[in-house]
Amino acid sequence: MTIKEIASLAGVSASTVSRVINHPGSKAAGKEVEDKIWQIIRETGYIPNSSARDLKLHNFDTKSGSLPKTIGCILARTHTSDPFFSRITRGIEREALRSGYIVKYIYSYQDIQNPDIQKTIRQTKVKGVAILGRPDSKTRSFLKENYSRIIYTGLNNIESEFDQITCNAYLASKTAVSYLAELGHIHIAYLGERKNEIRYRGYWDAISQLALPINRELIIDTPLCIEGGYHATMKLLSSKNKVTALFCANDLTAIGAIKAAKDFGIKVPEALSVIGIDDIETSQYTTPMLTTIHIPMEELGIMTAKILIDRIETGKRISMKVELPFQLIKRESCAAPLHYNQ
Repeated sequence: MTIKEIASLAGVSASTVSRVINHPGSKAAGKEVEDKIWQIIRETGYIPNSSARDLKLHNFDTKSGSLPKTIGCILARTHTSDPFFSRITRGIEREALRSGYIVKYIYSYQDIQNPDIQKTIRQTKVKGVAILGRPDSKTRSFLKENYSRIIYTGLNNIESEFDQITCNAYLASKTAVSYLAELGHIHIAYLGERKNEIRYRGYWDAISQLALPINRELIIDTPLCIEGGYHATMKLLSSKNKVTALFCANDLTAIGAIKAAKDFGIKVPEALSVIGIDDIETSQYTTPMLTTIHIPMEELGIMTAKILIDRIETGKRISMKVELPFQLIKRESCAAPLHYNQ
């Protein structure tokens, strides 16, 4: 399989395929086309020529006829279309490809509940697996039964012997709330999940340490999606509670919140500031553009693949934790509160 053949199957030019594979962030193709290209790569087992030569010279077992250079991905808490985990997955795939590996499959949490897919996983041997998002105990047991090398990446640290590549969402959340407080906000709401969620704990600790008023009615437990943010904001604005700012546990929730505020007749940021976490691509195209905490999603994926492949190649077993930095991205959705709203 060559880049030209992949391009033919995907219905795009060879240069587009090359840019998608080798130049992350180039926006050479839309998400649908990019997904199709990576799907073809997984299905055909494409690896670059230099990696293919190395594989043939060093790693191909001519007696068994097996190609050991494959890894898998499991999205433990979400579906494969989630933009946050999609970016991490792309980082994993690109780094794997550079090292002569392919990501043989990507399954969601819902997928691996299916007995047929569980059977496929057991039959499709890979050298290691990356878990994206916190696995529950059932998923963790399944993974341990079927993989000898496991690495986790996400925003929450987990109690596990797995290698972990994370970005400190606790401090990121405190940074977001502190920024709103610096702007003069006192009544800051939280929109997102609460159970075992480090972003909620960061919000709570920041509110407490800043000596801001704690109003439990400003804490809305909602799914981390556009619909969750929309309905949570509608509920909050209808409650007549004093609120001048929303801290949303991810950008999708924040995007839903901005839409709800507009439908409710509340201007952002003049009457309501909104901040998220992730810095997904869409956050730059909202109106107003979303202020958020940038999580290095691509880099999380790259580092995850690097360490997993190192484990496979060297056999090292001592687990490690790597934490990547975040950054506050100031855009248009946050401003000082209007005095009469205090």
